[in-house]
Amino acid sequence: MKYFAIAALGAVLATGAVATPKAADDAAYRKQIDDWRAKRVERLKAPNGWLSLVGLEWLKEGANTIGSAKDNAIVIAKAPPHLGTVVLDRGRATISLDPRARDAKIDGESKPGAELVDDSQEKPTTVSFGSANFYLIKRDDKFGLRIKDTAAPTRTHFVGIDNFDIDPSWRIEAKWEAYDPPHEIEQGNILGQIEKAVVPGAAVFEHDGKTYRVEPIIENPGDTDLFLVFADRTSGKETYGAARFLYAAAPKDGKVLLDFNKAYNPPCAFTPYATCPLPTQQNRLDVRVTAGEKKYRGGHE
Repeated sequence: MKYFAIAALGAVLATGAVATPKAADDAAYRKQIDDWRAKRVERLKAPNGWLSLVGLEWLKEGANTIGSAKDNAIVIAKAPPHLGTVVLDRGRATISLDPRARDAKIDGESKPGAELVDDSQEKPTTVSFGSANFYLIKRDDKFGLRIKDTAAPTRTHFVGIDNFDIDPSWRIEAKWEAYDPPHEIEQGNILGQIEKAVVPGAAVFEHDGKTYRVEPIIENPGDTDLFLVFADRTSGKETYGAARFLYAAAPKDGKVLLDFNKAYNPPCAFTPYATCPLPTQQNRLDVRVTAGEKKYRGGHE
């Protein structure tokens, strides 16, 4: 009570009106969303963030030569003429650097070669050269090199993110219906590939008198947070056409909090070189979710 009395007095002195506890809560919530959005932009703009992604090259079985020279199997403009060779052997990839690529490094160290740890692990092996680098990604049974460049135009010419106005009505406490056992589903991605995903349950909620049901997935083994890939009636119009993403904390006491004010664009909204998942039919909502990020003005369809 003492806190609110002091806060109210400060509001009277500043504006001549008394700030109610609800108004104080609303202001705190809006600040929380504003702070979340600012950190989101910081992550995007980071030197190794999604805005730095400039290429995705799939490996063939056997030897894959890499460099900026045209005689390489994989041509990377920012690389030395002959950077080295990646050998893919039944799911195991190794790299041997060309001795002439003196500035190239593996995980920040100068060494002749290494086995490449892919992005299914917390720290994939990174091969760097100048302002660019790449690491190995695994998608279903395919392996590729994800190439990033801190000087990428998508990063240096980033135009910022537009959002819907913060709307507390889209901060929804949904009923959680756990699946026992969890369901395994097939989820497509933007490249047309199909991957397995684990659905631990469904979140059921109401908005404007209608009931909706979505099925988040567990993104990585051991995760407790839920990951929702969804589309809605704004998709392809006010928001990115393929989908938007939303994380939610683990369900508690049969409830899960879905805050659509934190719905955000997938990496594919900013670059054509990402491998974003697509929403299942269950997660295509017949409603305009007018919260979260809008379509990126500097992006593509």
